[in-house]
Amino acid sequence: MLRALASPRARLAWRLSGFVTNTHEQCGLSMMLKYDASIYVAGHAGLIGSAVVRRLERDGYRTPITRRRSELELQNSEQVSEFFEEIHPEYVILAAGRVGGIMENQTFPADFMDGNMAIQLNVLKAARKVGVRRLILFGSSCMYPRECSQPMAEDALLSGKPEPTSLPYAMSKLAGTYLCLAYNTQDHDTRFIPVIPNSAYGPHDNFDPKSAHVLSALLARFHQAKVNGAESVLLWGSGLPRREFIHADDIADACVHLLRQDDLAVEFPINIGVGQDVSIKELAQLIAEVVGYKGRVEWDRTKPDGAPRKLLDSARIQSLGWKPRVTLAEGIAATYRWYVDHVGRETSQVCEARG
Repeated sequence: MLRALASPRARLAWRLSGFVTNTHEQCGLSMMLKYDASIYVAGHAGLIGSAVVRRLERDGYRTPITRRRSELELQNSEQVSEFFEEIHPEYVILAAGRVGGIMENQTFPADFMDGNMAIQLNVLKAARKVGVRRLILFGSSCMYPRECSQPMAEDALLSGKPEPTSLPYAMSKLAGTYLCLAYNTQDHDTRFIPVIPNSAYGPHDNFDPKSAHVLSALLARFHQAKVNGAESVLLWGSGLPRREFIHADDIADACVHLLRQDDLAVEFPINIGVGQDVSIKELAQLIAEVVGYKGRVEWDRTKPDGAPRKLLDSARIQSLGWKPRVTLAEGIAATYRWYVDHVGRETSQVCEARG
């Protein structure tokens, strides 16, 4: 029967009627996430949140519930509680929060900690109170110890101190992650799913060199250097640290995959990575090639490098049948095209990814 539904329009009509749900169940496939489910995406205008919205809409799910910060301040507990009581979402993707690179963490450590912790606490408490079916919270690879065996498995969390340059963000994300685990333990359930994606990038990222993460900051720096005809670009550190980068569309795909599972027979949290890393120097060379910058790349070794390496062990999510699709070269090229079309020579606004 499924084979006969050749066109996307026909498949969508059957999904809405419920027949595909029944057929999938007969075939033993997971359909935890129904196509008419009520799904709230917090941070829908940011990097990961916008990718989740695109993925859900592409697959024919009911239009996700979203609110801009002017409509709902997630740091305000009363507003969040009232919103959840009114909407009663079945699923929540918590992609809201303050993000940034080394400079942002060092300049605004208190803002990183109290802002992110307030958002996480308010949303998780309200979601628990109204009985959401599942909630996904995003941790960060910076939660792992600075000196950690590679690739980093989830049970290495709290086995050492995180990298000092990203400690404020790491601590706030550890708090959210372990609150999810505490709720699951006390409630004897697995509704709260903390995931740990590695360094994300893609459309709707923050491209401000002063506050962005490394890949997007480099893309903007090289683009500006090309436009201005600069002979050289000076970058922080030695270029030797290694990082794993994952496109936001792959993260969104992983989240939908998790929500579709009837039985999440894995321990939490769950790493989401691609299984390969590159040095910052290699990344800079790749971005320069994509952008078309022909000048010199120089390194300021007086600036901090951050953790020497951050490669995730993604065996848990792979055991559930998920794998990434976007290669680094493809992802950077697509992200640069989006950047040129939507940002160009203008400096993008500092993004807090709160919607």
